[in-house]
Amino acid sequence: MKILSLNVGRAKPVPYTDAPSGATGIDKRPVEGPVRVAAPGAQGSGMAGDDVCDIRMHGGDDRAVYAFAREDLDRWEHELGRPLPNGTFGENLTTIGVDLNDVLVGERWRVGPEVVLEVTGGRIPCRTFAGWLAEKGWVRRFTQSGSSGAMLRVIEPGELRTGDAIEVVHRPEHDVTVARLFRAVTTERAELPKMLVAAPWMESEQLSYVRNHMAKYHDGP
Repeated sequence: MKILSLNVGRAKPVPYTDAPSGATGIDKRPVEGPVRVAAPGAQGSGMAGDDVCDIRMHGGDDRAVYAFAREDLDRWEHELGRPLPNGTFGENLTTIGVDLNDVLVGERWRVGPEVVLEVTGGRIPCRTFAGWLAEKGWVRRFTQSGSSGAMLRVIEPGELRTGDAIEVVHRPEHDVTVARLFRAVTTERAELPKMLVAAPWMESEQLSYVRNHMAKYHDGP
């Protein structure tokens, strides 16, 4: 399990985003590194040199870094019939050897000698992502695939390099995987009450969604 590519993007104005700025940093490109990684606070990316333009959907401490698996990019390459270089899905880390669908919300990774990251949930597809990929029905297709990649918070800052090993150093005692949480907040809402066991680690927007849904439908506290 390791980092295959470190990817950052600079803000660019585009016609297909509804971000208030009218710009996006989704066009991530591989960089040589080392790249400094740290908790960004209320907004921004955890990766040095990376721009976050829509803080409603991206960035902040709960979504400081986004990882997507090379294996899933390869599957999409076959399905879409087009090359998808590392970073194409807007990911900061292109991983290899990690099944990001099965990682637990709250799982911690040591990446390289310094950095510790914690899984907070999956990526919810948005209009900007759809416009960037320019594939018909992309939000629906990506959602139905169930492979969302993983959002991460920074527990211990430091520098990352391409090729850094990923070591799982902690797994919480629940069964909420990134894939289960992603399905619950998108297509399998009856599962939402079961997600609360992962509340201490879940990214704030998805946790708020779970709690609001439960309050509305009286599914729990």
